[in-house]
Amino acid sequence: MIRVSADWILPIADVPIGGGAITLEDGRIVSVAARDGSEDRALGRVAVLPGLVNAHTHLELSYLHHRIPPAPSFLEWVRPMLAARAERAHTGEAAILDAARKAIQDARAAGTALIGDVTNTLAAVSLLRDAQMPACVFHELLGFGGQNVDAQVDSARTAIDALASDDDIRLSLAPHAPYSVAPALFSAIRRDLDEHGSVVSTVHLGESPEEVEFLLKGTGPWRSLLEQIGVWNADWQAPKCSPVDYLADLGFLTGSVLVIHGVQFEGTDLDRLRTLGVTLVSCPRSNRYVGVGSPPLEAFYAMDVEVAFGTDSLASVDDLNMFSELAEARRIAPKVPARALLRSATLMGATALGFGDAFGSIEPGKRAALIAVQVPNHVTDVEEYLVSGVDPDRVSWVEAA
Repeated sequence: MIRVSADWILPIADVPIGGGAITLEDGRIVSVAARDGSEDRALGRVAVLPGLVNAHTHLELSYLHHRIPPAPSFLEWVRPMLAARAERAHTGEAAILDAARKAIQDARAAGTALIGDVTNTLAAVSLLRDAQMPACVFHELLGFGGQNVDAQVDSARTAIDALASDDDIRLSLAPHAPYSVAPALFSAIRRDLDEHGSVVSTVHLGESPEEVEFLLKGTGPWRSLLEQIGVWNADWQAPKCSPVDYLADLGFLTGSVLVIHGVQFEGTDLDRLRTLGVTLVSCPRSNRYVGVGSPPLEAFYAMDVEVAFGTDSLASVDDLNMFSELAEARRIAPKVPARALLRSATLMGATALGFGDAFGSIEPGKRAALIAVQVPNHVTDVEEYLVSGVDPDRVSWVEAA
């Protein structure tokens, strides 16, 4: 058993403690209290908080870092992205895995304790295990044609079952987005999820204006692209509704689904998400990079929607530093309290990914996955400082032994 003190402890589930102490044993938190001078180790002028949660990224795309330029609109980013992925074989699997491995290392160095990773290849699963980085890994399915959907889902389920979920690496199935997944495939994935209990899933939703137009009218750049690449389904009919209403009416959205982006959501969409108990994962830096604009973060919080944060992939963001994501969130949502943003980047992300009993807050019984952030002498509002952008060299992991 070891007892450590710090000038600030941020339990997240409770108010910050100035001059606090944490007792740790066997990698778990035993207690949190005010320091009394009996501590084994004094960490000094640092803020101790739970490791951050990156609730949405694509580690297998890390090799595309700086290869896809920022774009003024989503489809102008998507087209070179698709072209780059089509040339994957020229990159080589070793280079792709090396890039993903480095991304995991960099994420940990910046204070990330838990990841929500979306994958088409399952390539990063072994890397996450090797790095001892806990994660919920979503095997993402695409298919707008709607043929043989049960066989497609069965094959994907077989693939993730072969890798075997455990306490640290949990695997599930997920659809990509309304413009790339047929209604029949959404329904097949939903049946699979229901058959396997209350497992978590995720979906990209409400990211671009083009997606909204596609669902309302069945026209626009998304339809043109689907026709161009030969995957248009002539039987598909535009639902003439918002992205949220579309997937809710299909029966796919439940409280165990993480909705990613939501840049285009309005009041009625947010109201329905709140009613369904859906967590919205915001990736504001990526949204700006791919040309879809900034998410209405202040509206998310004002409507009492559960919010988590993710970086998205290195194909659309400079790094996987969650403190940088928080800084962008603070920039576009100045009215949201810093404490609420920190809660979203920790406890809300952990809970949404199904790890809320072990990560996301400093409470007895939870894992001692804690980071210490150096606080400059001039800082008086520590919570505000933590959402202003923190470089990895100011972050260290609290040793639990």
